[in-house]
Amino acid sequence: MTKKLDTSLGHPQPAPALLIAVDRAIAELRRGGVVAVLGRDGVLVHALSAEAVTPEALAAMGAVTMAVTGRRARVLGLGAADDSVVRLQAVGGLTADLVAGLADPCLSGPRPDLGTISVEPAPANCAVAQAVALAKLARLLPAVVVAEGGAVGVDQISVTADAIAAYQVNAARTLRVVSQARVPLADAENARIVAFRPADGGIEHLAIIIGEPDGDQPVLARLHSECFTGDLLGSLRCDCGDQLKGAIAEIAAAGSGVLLYLAQEGRGIGLVNKLRAYQLQDDGFDTLDANLQLGFDDDERIYQPAAQMLRLLGIGAVKLLTNNPLKVEALAAHGIAVVERVPHVFPANDHNQTYLRTKAVRGGHLF
Repeated sequence: MTKKLDTSLGHPQPAPALLIAVDRAIAELRRGGVVAVLGRDGVLVHALSAEAVTPEALAAMGAVTMAVTGRRARVLGLGAADDSVVRLQAVGGLTADLVAGLADPCLSGPRPDLGTISVEPAPANCAVAQAVALAKLARLLPAVVVAEGGAVGVDQISVTADAIAAYQVNAARTLRVVSQARVPLADAENARIVAFRPADGGIEHLAIIIGEPDGDQPVLARLHSECFTGDLLGSLRCDCGDQLKGAIAEIAAAGSGVLLYLAQEGRGIGLVNKLRAYQLQDDGFDTLDANLQLGFDDDERIYQPAAQMLRLLGIGAVKLLTNNPLKVEALAAHGIAVVERVPHVFPANDHNQTYLRTKAVRGGHLF
């Protein structure tokens, strides 16, 4: 007898205070506010996104240094380990223009004078390093200016470095079903969409369930990161739209399965930064190096949300529609058995040939 997936609404859980604190800090940083970050060692820093820096903001913060990822420092020629965060200081102090030039490779204008810049590594998981991580969570450029010491201001948003470090994993663990509806699709009339939300009220992930998958058997599944340009606009720069529509059609043809539509635009860097990466690609960088120029890893996605969604849907084993072996490894690492990798290849066009070649040669994708 076929076992239907249990997609009834879950009971709300109180959002852990640490999740709420990070969510508020993300919003504050995006608004251009200064967030207080407390390290495990008791060191307090006041952090402002590099994108929000103005002369007035710098003057109000007092003595500041800048923090960027090691990847950004390396492409600037300043030297650092790729997985580190470093503090930058300039002879004569930082200016708003200098901060902008160090943070954003897409800006026009003269290149910053790197001879005036000194570099100091920041300890892993310290307040400074996690302030940069907070900028990533906010889908901003991974660069901040920080002032050390002092006290948390009246009405200032504050958060601990440990809470930032654990945020994505903890948010994934609190995902629950918040709504669902039958949504007939052009290639899959027997389909429904289930929405999942973390306890802090963050961005929803979606599951497109086609037919009636049997959770006692491996389920045909695809993990699809949202792509506004490819999925909605039909961009020819990637193969995302083809993969989305092709997966829906293939799952429908197989009779049942699930497509997880994950809120991880641009391999986890967000739409605005993806457009910056496109600008860099037009300047000659490939899709991976463009991310590195911006200071991100080549892929910032995590797969705890996907694994949690599958568990909530009663699915413990999948046949995964993917060309990316890392997705197979990531799901397995989070407790979902991948019994088969199902190739998911579509023809290239004149605009995405280089993109697909880079994914194959440098990203290990199998085409």
